[in-house]
Amino acid sequence: MSNPTNLSPSDRKLAARRALDDLGHDRDDHALVRVRCGRSHHVATVFDTAAGAVYESLIGPHAHGRRDYIDEAHRTDRHRIHYVDLLDGDRNTDDTLPAHCECGGYELSRIQLRHAIDTHQRTIQLD
Repeated sequence: MSNPTNLSPSDRKLAARRALDDLGHDRDDHALVRVRCGRSHHVATVFDTAAGAVYESLIGPHAHGRRDYIDEAHRTDRHRIHYVDLLDGDRNTDDTLPAHCECGGYELSRIQLRHAIDTHQRTIQLD
């Protein structure tokens, strides 16, 4: 794979999605950092992949866990977006990454996520 700093944003996201797909069903074993809100909802995860650290978050309404239901009426016009990107980028790459849980939307910092990985922090708890 090319150096992530030489990829366009769309190529970087495509490489990240392919790298996550390559992890298969056991990808939870490759989690480097998990991000949770103050109410312990899942916000985002960074995975260790062959392409490097990959950030993933579901943007929009979603359930708290595997057996929970979305806290919204049926046939809503809002849909979740599966946001995936390589954590590392070049100096022109925006530092903020979108994230979401049932409490609302967040913006996470690539630099802070990278620092958490470097210091072996497994979970980031948001306020």
